[in-house]
Amino acid sequence: MSSITTDQGILHYEVSGRGKPILLLHGWLGSWGLWQETMSYLGRFYRTYAMDFWGFGESGKKRDTYHVNDFVSMVDQFMEQLGIQNAPLVGHSMGGTVSLMTAIRFPQRVEKVTVIGSPIVGSSLSWLLKLFGYRLIAYLIYHNLWALRLGFRILAPLYCRDPNWPQMMNRDVSQTTLESFLISIASLRKTDLRPDLPKIQVPVMGMYGDRDIVVDPKQWQPLQAGIPHARIERFPKAGHFIMLDEPSEFRARLMDFLSL
Repeated sequence: MSSITTDQGILHYEVSGRGKPILLLHGWLGSWGLWQETMSYLGRFYRTYAMDFWGFGESGKKRDTYHVNDFVSMVDQFMEQLGIQNAPLVGHSMGGTVSLMTAIRFPQRVEKVTVIGSPIVGSSLSWLLKLFGYRLIAYLIYHNLWALRLGFRILAPLYCRDPNWPQMMNRDVSQTTLESFLISIASLRKTDLRPDLPKIQVPVMGMYGDRDIVVDPKQWQPLQAGIPHARIERFPKAGHFIMLDEPSEFRARLMDFLSL
């Protein structure tokens, strides 16, 4: 376990391997833990960092705001403090959106971007996630997390084929706060990257599972429209958590992209 102190609180991260750095960014309600198998693999080739966004996992939870833009600043501060001049970013869901925003706002920091099931337009989120962005509903759900955990267990086959997924999500959701739960998804719902995508000049790869019920799996289309050079990889049998649904194929395509 490692951490640094930023101007917005403690930032927890894990690191594996040696060599060229690479950063892994988790999605909403997640943590670095969803990357454990990916880290073990990438650590054979790269010095792999996986961090917890503020308000999630083991990072600080004393902030007043958890907007997606705040996480972009977090990535910049993390790289600055660890002396990482630039690196590939690999982001799942909200983490992929943050990765693209980092490439727009801090282009000098980003060597490549891989997004996995990430919303380019916030309106592509499922109706359920959109509801979580309203304070009353977020309050009710957050104070009745047993219902959310029950939903994870019952609906798990629709979301992810990894049998450990409900346990991972139960662990991670218990480490959020009401404000991080609410504000992050509310700001993500209002995000639209399309006007700024042409600013991204570095290599980009979008991975999308055709069975994704969290984010519209056709979000690869606005990504490619805004970044014509983007590489698109589709997974017909995967859902939102491609790295858990099809880990071997996911790692093979990711390594192929990183090696170019």
